[in-house]
Amino acid sequence: MKIYTKTGDKGTTALIGGTRVAKSHLRIEAYGTVDELNSYIGLVRDQEVNSVRADILKEIQDRLFTIGSSLATDPDKNVKMATPDLHEADITLLEHEIDAMSEDVPPLKAFILPGGHQSVSFCHVARCVCRRAERIAIRLQEESPVEHLVIIYLNRLSDYLFALGRRMTHELQAEEITWKPRV
Repeated sequence: MKIYTKTGDKGTTALIGGTRVAKSHLRIEAYGTVDELNSYIGLVRDQEVNSVRADILKEIQDRLFTIGSSLATDPDKNVKMATPDLHEADITLLEHEIDAMSEDVPPLKAFILPGGHQSVSFCHVARCVCRRAERIAIRLQEESPVEHLVIIYLNRLSDYLFALGRRMTHELQAEEITWKPRV
């Protein structure tokens, strides 16, 4: 099978279910942003500080593929093929991980500026892309059905990535840079 199909050469692509839409369609933007997020999660996973979290980060990447397939499915078609789905347990897992990572990290007393260590910065970029994916999914939901757990998962994942960034900062003994507003 060849990588290129030439079916998108005129600016359209097919959703799961066969419907062709413009590549600029909000549904394509939604799952494309989730794909971008997945790539950043891979970058975060590849940081040595996250070797102890590689399995959970891989699990998150798997869930992002699940979300991508959900967003890539035409909600108006009765799709006969089985597609993966999210479960409440996927969200609960993130919440447990957030709680565990936050246990011995100093309490948050100010806004944090992204940075302090390159690995932490990668995590903050992933968090920002996750927030964008969530916003796009919410905007898509205003005009077309979106699985409700998709939005909840993306919201919780951005919280997870924030907690992970703080945890990484702590483990790397890097400086957590707080915002000191000029007033």
